[in-house]
This record gives sequence, C-alpha cells and structure tokens, in this order.
Amino acid sequence: MKFPLRMSLCVVLLSCNFLGQNAPDRAVVDAATQVIRPQQIRAHIRFLADSLLQGRAPGTPGYDIAARYVATELEGMGLHPAVSGGWFQSVPLEKAVTNAASSSLTLILNGQEQKLADAKDYVFSTWFATPLAKGEARAESDVNAPLVFVGFGVTAPDQKYDDYTGVDAHGKIVVGIYGAPSSFPSTERAYYSDGTVKAKNAVAHGAIGVISLMLPEDWKRYPWEWLVPQIQVGEMHWLDTAGVPHDFFPELRGNALLSQKGAETLFAAAPKTLEQVFATAKAGKPQAFVLPASAHIHTVAAQSVIQSSNIVAELKGSDPALRDQYVVYTAHVDHLGICPAVEGDNVCHGALDNASGTSTLLEIARAYASLPKLPRRSVLFVFVTGEEMGLLGSDYFAHFPTVPLKSIVANVNIDGAPGSYFPMKDVVALGAEHSTLGGVVDSAAKSLGYQVSPDPMPEEVSFIRSDQYSFVLQGVPAVDITDGVNSTDPKINGLEVIKKWLVTRYHTPLDNIDQPIDFDSAAKGAVMNFLIGYQVAQQDGIPAWNKGDFFGTTFGPRHNANNTGE
Repeated sequence: MKFPLRMSLCVVLLSCNFLGQNAPDRAVVDAATQVIRPQQIRAHIRFLADSLLQGRAPGTPGYDIAARYVATELEGMGLHPAVSGGWFQSVPLEKAVTNAASSSLTLILNGQEQKLADAKDYVFSTWFATPLAKGEARAESDVNAPLVFVGFGVTAPDQKYDDYTGVDAHGKIVVGIYGAPSSFPSTERAYYSDGTVKAKNAVAHGAIGVISLMLPEDWKRYPWEWLVPQIQVGEMHWLDTAGVPHDFFPELRGNALLSQKGAETLFAAAPKTLEQVFATAKAGKPQAFVLPASAHIHTVAAQSVIQSSNIVAELKGSDPALRDQYVVYTAHVDHLGICPAVEGDNVCHGALDNASGTSTLLEIARAYASLPKLPRRSVLFVFVTGEEMGLLGSDYFAHFPTVPLKSIVANVNIDGAPGSYFPMKDVVALGAEHSTLGGVVDSAAKSLGYQVSPDPMPEEVSFIRSDQYSFVLQGVPAVDITDGVNSTDPKINGLEVIKKWLVTRYHTPLDNIDQPIDFDSAAKGAVMNFLIGYQVAQQDGIPAWNKGDFFGTTFGPRHNANNTGE
C-alpha cells in the first residue's frame, strides 16, 4: 500500500528556511530535488531486485549484472570513474562453507561424552585455513579444551565493566552470550557486541575457541529456524596483499552457536542455571565462572577464492582549495543470493535491503551531476559489495581507498532507503551524535520538516551492522540515516510496521518489489541524504569528532596519525 505525500518536495523545500551559513540557496536545492524522482527509484529497484539477478550475491553473475547496471547509470550521468580510470575496484574474497557431515561438536559432561546434533543443538561458524595454499580447497581444525563462562565476553574499561574478571581463559573455550549489556549507551553497546571485538578480546585472554548463547528475547527476534540457514551459507573475508583473510583469528580453533536446547544441555550441571545467568546479563552485571565441562570441536570446511567489485564514481569539486577533500557516499549492492524458499520463491531479492539504498544513491548522484554549480569539495559515490557477509566491500575500500584516507572528511551511508515503509515524520541518524555531523543532520532534517529521534531499537545494534561502521573504524566521522518510527499518517504505528517487517520479510524472498513501498517518501529521504553530504561539501570546516567521544578517542587518532595518504 502506498502512502503519497500531501505536497511536493519542491514546495516543502522552497517554503523552509534552510539553516547554516553554508547552506545551499533555494535554486540549488530546487534543481537537485527535482532530479530525485520516485518513479526512477522504483525503476532501479524493480531491475535490481528482479529474479534474473538471483539475489546479487558477491561472486555471482547476478551481482556482476547489478554492478554493471550501476556503472552504466553513473556513466550516463556524466560522472567519472575513480578506480585507476575504471569503475570497478576488485575485492578479493575468500569463502568457506562448513562441511556439516565431517564436522562435530561433543560435550564432555560429568565424564560422559554427549555428541550434539548439527542444526538442532548447534551451528558452526566456518573455519578458514590462513592463508589458503595454492590449490587447497579444504580447511580443517580441531580443539578439545575445558569451558569457562564469560557473560557477554565483554571487557569495556570505559564502562567500568569486565566479564573476564575472576577466571583464567588461557587455553580454554569461552562460552558467552550474544550482544552486550543494555546499560551501555546505544552505539557503545553496538561496538562491544561486534563479533570481531569479542573475538579479539577472547584471543587477548588466551582463549582457543568460542561457544555462543543467545538471550530468550534474542531468539524472538532471530528464530533458530531462520538463523541456521543464514549461517550455513558460509562466511567470507577479504584478503590482504599476502592472501590472509582479514579479521580472522586462527587462535580460535572452533566457533559454535548453541540453540536453546543445546544451551540447556550444556548448563545442566553448571553452578548457575541458564535462568540465573540470563537474569544477571539483563541486569548488566559482569559474570564469569568455570563450567564443569569440556568440549571437542572438529570443523571441516570447503574453501574458495572469488572476486567481486566495488563501483566507484567521482564528482570533482569546484573549489581549488577544497577539491582534494572528499565526502564519500556508500550503499551496498549485494544481497544474499539464493535462500530458503518462501511461497515457492527461493531468491532473496533484497528490494529494500539494499536495492532501495543503491537506487536512492544513484538518484543522489544524478542530483549532484545536475547541479548548476558543483560543490566546493569533491564527492565519491561508492557502491560496495559484501555488506551482508560482514561489511567486506566497505571495509576493503576503507583500507584501500581510491583517494588518500586522510582526504576523506565524512561518510554518508544508505542502507535501506529511509522513508520506504511509510511517510516519515522523523529520522534516526545512527552515529550523528559522535561528531559535528550531528549539527549538519539537524539542519537538513529541519529544512525538510523531519524530527531527529534516538535509536528506537538499540538491541538491534544497527550502528555496527552497515557500511558507515567501516569508516568509523578508520577514524572518519560517518552517519547512516534510517527510518524513524513516527508517520505523518496518524493511523500508522511505525514501530509496529518496522518490527513486523524485520520478523516477516527481512532476509527472506518476501523482501521483493511486490511489497508495500512508499516511493514518494523514499524520494524525500533521498533528499535528506543529499542535503547532508552537500552541506559538508560546501562548509568551510570539516566534520570533527566531539571532544571526549568514545569513537573519536578510540579511532580518530589512528586516522590523524597513521594515514599519510600514501
């Protein structure tokens, strides 16, 4: 069902007083917003989400078709390729898929072996050989060790919190709960929930394997039957110049997620019950103890190396003093490919996630290319691969940018076109509170009549789950504008709509072009993202981390000190 806007974007924009000394004048705003058309966004989504593209998984013909479609559109706008004269930045990826028949997880409880059932009691994260030897197609790992329980597995000095206090994890398999304490601020909670951060922490404490559990409320959001196929498709990592998978930890020789049934089996003889450890976790209290058990994890995986591509276009700035600085827009082109069938359809079309973001970024790029006068700073439009597999394309770009990293002043990411569900009254600006981008977002939102709301679902840890996070990790201020939960239509319960979408369509074939999509509202959301980047490209100064900010303190110095632009 479509909920059209009550008035045109041009009328809205021309009737507003756009704030800020460097704000675009009305003629510029009008010229840009007239280019961003709902019909064109719909047309892009219709093609990119078509069954012909088979879900746009990296390394497949479907993804390559989508990438060439994007490059063709960019070329037609008159934009310039930004990868050594070409459009495509090749991203080498190593993929591994667990061989369930050859792999196993056995618990030793009270001296008795108990073999658990794959896909019923547990599911494995995939083991990688590192580096992959020439011609090698098999990776195998074995670990047999005692177990220690470490709460969430989080060590957070800034929050005065440490789950490892009081236990020795050296040479042990650590058992931990998914996520991080709800008492942490939203984005810090997201950071400490990151699997890479937890893995590094486990390795730092001497662990040699990981077994994960989930809270009961998490199973309501991510049912076991839905989650298992998502994991069984395997994992990918991008390869560095030595052919080593990035952010893979060979010290951890086994990694499994237990179902509720598997967790109950493990904790049957534990000094605390599952209910007790879950209650402590919900209370935000650190906890750790030795489990009277050990585990034998044997993992076998098939490996392969594939190539996928980011697509990168450049719009050169007009100010000779600022044109060597860049605002970077990102959106991911990839999706999951073929997945478990729903209603006879086994293609994960990824219409909203993220054909919609790709489509709106194409129209934002068209708006920039159509401006009567180009912005002062240059703009890069980066369409990335491998987001669904762990932000791989954006992380690769952030490590190997096509311009010096120190010249990138901000990232504006689009993952799911904001406004697609219903006519929005408010937006959520993930990451804006950490830098002066917050003021830019407020200005753009006010000009369009949006309110800016806090993250309504911090438990989703959305801040670390899309491509802006790759730039944050390299010290670049970044923002991802997502849907608010308030609608201009009082009959719509926005939070209910979004939560229902997450549990019925997200990462399934039902995320297709036939679902209700509000293209008029999505076009207005695209204007919001255009205005954010345009303001940054026009203003005299560059975005800066807020004083004392966690992310600025943790990652900003790396950006300032370690990146020479070479």
